[in-house]
Parts: sequence; C-alpha cells; structure tokens
Amino acid sequence: MVNKSKKEQILRVASNLFNKQGIRATGVDQVVAESQVAKMTLYNHFPSKDKLVLAYLERQDEQWRGWFQSSVEQREDTPQKRLLAVYDVLGEWFAAPEFTGCAFIKTASEYLDHSHPYFEATQRYKIILKNYIRELVEQSDFKKPEALASALYLLVEGAITAYMLQSDTESADHAKNAAAILIQNFKDN
Repeated sequence: MVNKSKKEQILRVASNLFNKQGIRATGVDQVVAESQVAKMTLYNHFPSKDKLVLAYLERQDEQWRGWFQSSVEQREDTPQKRLLAVYDVLGEWFAAPEFTGCAFIKTASEYLDHSHPYFEATQRYKIILKNYIRELVEQSDFKKPEALASALYLLVEGAITAYMLQSDTESADHAKNAAAILIQNFKDN
C-alpha cells in the first residue's frame, strides 16, 4: 500500500528545493534528508529523479494555473476585462512573499535541449497558458485573435522575466498598459 502522506511530503519538500535551488543543484540525497524519509521510500513513490521532477512540474502547473485562472475570473466578469485582469493577477503573484519566480522559465533555462523531458514539460505548460489567453481573446470577438493572443502572451512572459531578472516591481503594470493599447488597437482594426 502506498502512503500518500509520505509521497506528498516528499513532493512538497522537493518542490521547495527545486524552486529555491534549481533542479540540477538539488540531489536526491538532499530531498531524502529534508523529507526525513528513507531513500527507498522516495524511490517507492518516485522511481527516479526524473519522475520526481516531472511530478513537481505537473504539480506546479496544476496549482499555479488553478490559482491564476480563478483569480482572473474572480476579478472580472467578462472575457475582455479578464484580459487586463491577467496582469493584475501577475502583479499580485510577484508581490507574494513566497514568489521565487516561474518554475517553468527556471526549468527551461536549466535544460535547454528541446528534446529533454523537462523542457518538453515546461513547453506544454506554457502552451496551456497561451491557450487560456487565446480563449479569452476569442470569447471577446476581436479581429485577428491569434495575433492579439500571441502579443498578450508575450507581454505576460515579458513581465514575468522582467520581474525575475531585474526585480522590476512595475513590470505587471507596464505589461497591462501595453496590453490595453494592443486591445484598443485590435478593436479599431
């Protein structure tokens, strides 16, 4: 019988370590020590470090995306208004004391080989985010929805990167202002 609380404990500790130190810098021995489990217990739940990392990335996606989308939807009631709320929610995320950056950007920077399973996982999750923005654009009935969705998505990624690399505390606001201009431009065309 699999002990789910031990599995959760291992995944929680590993996630914290991967977020703070990076994946390459975090070894299985450190995860075992800080989880206070036997190495065999870790391997019973996660047969390899790869399986542990992929579970971490999946968990990051589920938790972050669930929080992000529900926060956007709670702020505004129409898809068009939600397009700008995206940037308010980003600003809220950046201001959170536990913010350590985007797990997917950090993972992709550690594993640049596009065929690496970690890179592929990060790419999948970023596509889901872009698709969420595309859905909001399509529900708002803009001309050239693909072009607008791509531009708004780039502003999201740019705001995240600017905050992570330059500690630009206004990056979400700057992105929101640019998004408002783009949205108006796509209304007028």
